[in-house]
Amino acid sequence: MALAFVAAPPAAAPEAAPRLRAGRHTAPEASSFAGIPAAFGLGAAAIAVGSSAVTRRATAVKKKGVKVVKELGGKEIPWNLFRPKAPHKGKVVKNDVHPQTITKPNSNSPGDANWETTHVTFDHGGEVPYVEGQSIGVVAPGPDKKGQMPAKIRLYSIGSSAVGDCQDSKTVSLCVKRVVEVEEEKWPLKHSNRDVGEDKPDKVGTCFPDAKVYRGVCSNHICDMSEGDEVLITGPTGAEMLLPNDQDCNIIMLATGTGIAPMRSYMRLLFHDEVGANPDGSRKFQGLAWLFLGVPYSNSLLYVDEHDEYTKKFPGQFRADYAVSREQKNAAGQKMYIQTKMADYADELWELMQSPKTHIYMCGLKGMESGMEECFSPLAKKAGVEWKDFAKEMKKGHRYHVEVY
Repeated sequence: MALAFVAAPPAAAPEAAPRLRAGRHTAPEASSFAGIPAAFGLGAAAIAVGSSAVTRRATAVKKKGVKVVKELGGKEIPWNLFRPKAPHKGKVVKNDVHPQTITKPNSNSPGDANWETTHVTFDHGGEVPYVEGQSIGVVAPGPDKKGQMPAKIRLYSIGSSAVGDCQDSKTVSLCVKRVVEVEEEKWPLKHSNRDVGEDKPDKVGTCFPDAKVYRGVCSNHICDMSEGDEVLITGPTGAEMLLPNDQDCNIIMLATGTGIAPMRSYMRLLFHDEVGANPDGSRKFQGLAWLFLGVPYSNSLLYVDEHDEYTKKFPGQFRADYAVSREQKNAAGQKMYIQTKMADYADELWELMQSPKTHIYMCGLKGMESGMEECFSPLAKKAGVEWKDFAKEMKKGHRYHVEVY
């Protein structure tokens, strides 16, 4: 999912910190995720120093390339290892899990220019470790809307678990929708980067030569990539959407379109990857994961094959419900949005939210927030509270995670 353009932070000094490398494990006190070299932890010599002042100064030093997440008990996660002025050079690799284009043209709306969503995998050689729920930046050649070359980085939520789709900790996958806006008489474009006659067929053959067109600079850059192409990666960054440490937690996931990306990273870890399994083959995760995915057309649904597999293997722990707004209606004849679908299970969901072990994750369109209020305000009032106050309390308890636009 594309989040936003961000300004380029200053480049880190060359001598700053050694890079984190995935797949290498250090002592628990040095790191809580695989990949931090020992240089990031205090060495034995530093710990043994007799002067308390020196010791205090040593323990106060912040590690480069690491963020400490207090809400998760001081867990350390990789952070901004690569900056826009010094990105990591990765390359596109074939993904045996999914084809690059994972959606089909919308038969109910053949003129829809925004039908394509891709699943693209980059090989980073173990140089860009990350955890589930984080994002990376991609630097496109440009020019962007302002004519800048290269373009400012675009942040995308990571769609693969920390070990990657290949489970070797050397790849990262993104779920990216190709942005294509076509001018119509009733839909004039504020900005276009293809004049009439200038639009050329993209990788899947979509082309609009008879109109002015705006093609998203970074989304089209990614969607048009082929195996072996070079990609410039920054990050990782983001701490809002991290999973809790508790393996007995419940997670309610709300996503629209490519907002499914962080949710997929969770589900791969919880229900698929070897690192999420106990020695006897059982899963470490013991809670409930419930996904609500909203899309306009059924051809826009993402990763349904994976969801079906989890439902079959873990019927008591995984549930998936879809809201297809332009094809489905509820009993009252209303379009099926996420809040409309959740309303069918409102009492059950409300009861789940009362548990301190239940977390809500929301990624995609901002309207989901008001949708939650619409769905659960009546139940909250019945319980003697206001929904907004209840949501604030969940946020204070670090149980309400929102990344919307």
